[in-house]
Amino acid sequence: MKNAAAARPVNLVLITWLTYLMFMMFAMTTDAVGVIIPQIIKDYGLSMTQAGAFHYATMAGIALAGLGLGFLADRMGRKWTIILGLAMFALNAFLFALGNDFLFFTSLLFVSGLSIGVFKTGALALIGDISTSTQSHTRVMNRVEGFFGVGAIIGPLIVTQLLLSGASWKWLYVIAGLLCSLLILAAFTVKYPSTHQPSQETVNLKASLAMLKDPYAMAFSGLAMLYVGVETAIYVWMPTLLAGYQGPAMWLALYALSVFFVLRAAGRFLGSWMLARLSWTVVLALCSGAILICFVLALFGGQALAVYVLPLSGLFMSVIYPTLNSKGISGFKKAQHGAAGGIILFFTCISAVIAPLAMGAISDVFGQAKYGFVLATSLAALLFVALLFNLIRDPSAERLKALDVSEY
Repeated sequence: MKNAAAARPVNLVLITWLTYLMFMMFAMTTDAVGVIIPQIIKDYGLSMTQAGAFHYATMAGIALAGLGLGFLADRMGRKWTIILGLAMFALNAFLFALGNDFLFFTSLLFVSGLSIGVFKTGALALIGDISTSTQSHTRVMNRVEGFFGVGAIIGPLIVTQLLLSGASWKWLYVIAGLLCSLLILAAFTVKYPSTHQPSQETVNLKASLAMLKDPYAMAFSGLAMLYVGVETAIYVWMPTLLAGYQGPAMWLALYALSVFFVLRAAGRFLGSWMLARLSWTVVLALCSGAILICFVLALFGGQALAVYVLPLSGLFMSVIYPTLNSKGISGFKKAQHGAAGGIILFFTCISAVIAPLAMGAISDVFGQAKYGFVLATSLAALLFVALLFNLIRDPSAERLKALDVSEY
């Protein structure tokens, strides 16, 4: 039986689809938080800063797992790391049905984040195994994030329908747990591609932390932090910013987050097509400039313009994170992709905690959500300047070219 299993061909199509569905499944929960927060503010009498813990807890868990456990994908192998993370996520998700306490739910969200951090780093490393070049890696990453975008559409819609029917938002997590269980069963049956096994001395927490000294890893982590700070302003605080809108686009204000996620998902599939034809440095500079314009218009035009331009920004955001993530990870050897993905994931989630927390705190101090968007617009400006520099200088070109030859 063992020999038969070893001889079983690697089903790259099935593995690719499992990866797509994993990202879709966990996005259903993480990106539905903007719809859940107004409900828990009402249920538990919380401030915006306190209610934001529903977002911060998950991101903190992902960040810790990315930094401290990212090496598991390189040491244990992609398959068992993914199965471990999915099993943790499913068991934790079902516990949401048992409680009705804010601190209990926040604790579960932290564990959920740890679980996501484990299986996501495994999946990110797997993308390198099924790619044929650094350019291919970027296109696959954009398609994967496209399915993440699909999950980000489905999650808020499920929560909205649950609330309209009088049910609790927490059943979203039970649904995600059921989907996760199916993915675990599928993952057990698939033969994953073999990867180069590095020595244990190079695949541990110490070796992962050593990447913090690598300027390449830090540069892409910094860019990811700027981008995520901008994006979280939308899916955490946009529903609050548009609350009470009275105007000709009432329906758009109601479904603004869903529209944003639809455009972001569509843009990621479009981004995969664009990156096959244009330089990634050009695409990112143009898209970051368009995002900045959207935020400036929203800031100075108030709700009347924000209701249109903030959802539209999803179309331009779509390609940025998966491309930065891909270039950051594929700038290392495949045997280090788990650790590299974990490092970038750590800084991504740190930003996903700090940025919306700061926005919520600023909004609480001044009494209106629009003041938090001043910070978001500043981050969008910094991102544009950084990616414009990247376009002009292209500092990663030599490293990516060398790894194309040695790794693919």
